[in-house]
Amino acid sequence: MPLDPAIAARLKRTADGLVPAVVQQYDTGEVLMLAWMNDEALHRTLTTGRATYWSRSRASYWVKGDTSGHVQHVKSAALDCDGDTILLKVDQVGAACHTGDRTCFDAAELAVVPE
Repeated sequence: MPLDPAIAARLKRTADGLVPAVVQQYDTGEVLMLAWMNDEALHRTLTTGRATYWSRSRASYWVKGDTSGHVQHVKSAALDCDGDTILLKVDQVGAACHTGDRTCFDAAELAVVPE
């Protein structure tokens, strides 16, 4: 069964058919990671409640946590006003980042110099 046509019509995809997905912890607002979805990954996510992404490097689908045990239970999904970004609010079990960090943004904070 394909992605709901009403949702598919709203998506603005990259040339390779992908949409970025910002992933956020549902109860704290913590930004966990950014991943990529195509129509099928979004359909699987919406119908299973498990975050499913498209791996650009492996050219295959991956369900977050299937190999690591660090599962993302999807609480809500939304499109931004332009339809070119998906926001997933999840309940993250364990680390979100493949490095083992809680978020993919833990290790490389950049210094900001105020004007």
